[in-house]
Amino acid sequence: MSLGRRLFCFALVIVTSWSMTGCGDDPPTKEIQQAQQAIDAARTSGAGRYASEEFTAAEAALKRAQDAVVARDYRQALNDALDARDRAETASKDTVDRKATAKTGVDRALHDAALAIIDARAKLRSAETSRRPRALTTALRREIADAETRVQEARTAFDKGDYLDAGDLLAKVMQGLDNSVRAVEAAAPPAAKRRQ
Repeated sequence: MSLGRRLFCFALVIVTSWSMTGCGDDPPTKEIQQAQQAIDAARTSGAGRYASEEFTAAEAALKRAQDAVVARDYRQALNDALDARDRAETASKDTVDRKATAKTGVDRALHDAALAIIDARAKLRSAETSRRPRALTTALRREIADAETRVQEARTAFDKGDYLDAGDLLAKVMQGLDNSVRAVEAAAPPAAKRRQ
């Protein structure tokens, strides 16, 4: 091999190594920080509850990026950091949409629960005048009191913006009232004593 050819090969190796140094020898610190900030913002918005699948995927991608930095695979770390940031931003957007939908549903459920309590009180008065079994009317009275408490708790949760908890409480209200009212309505009034 001639001296000129050797110098050319040596120069080619140096240029190649310099270009590779510029393309991936530094960890993607800025991108990892951006991903962490996006995840923190998503967490604050409630994405852990309202967009849990996408939020969990963002956290996993960030962990992979951090692991890739430790393994000095900076290209993979960059890809994972960008993926984490994108997923966290998507989770934040999904959270806003899902919260709005939940708010509308819970607002409607609060109205329905208030009507169900009024209806249950009317059924209780009717059951008491038709002398339904006392154990059932007592159970219905207790269920109405519990429902009123749960509705108040649901209103508090709603006012705090915790629509999922409010919705769960209202579902329990409706189920409990429905079961108690059905039990009272299914019970036959006691038979009247015959006069002789």
